[in-house]
Amino acid sequence: MLEWMLRKIMADRGIWSGAALGRLLNEKADYNLSAPSISALLSGSPKQMKADTLDALCTALECNPNDLWVHTPSSRTKGA
Repeated sequence: MLEWMLRKIMADRGIWSGAALGRLLNEKADYNLSAPSISALLSGSPKQMKADTLDALCTALECNPNDLWVHTPSSRTKGA
């Protein structure tokens, strides 16, 4: 299972709103993301993401992709 950690990464850096994230993306990564797109990223785990968006998030938040997602192995076991 993948857990989306964007809100935690933002909180760790003192970023509390989507508007602040948008400004940071623009300032640090020269990347513009629409308010609805930012809202979608903040409201839940993305089903898909452009590489450019991931790169901009990592640049602006000074993190790595593996900081944005945490993988927990499923409790399901294969075979018997």
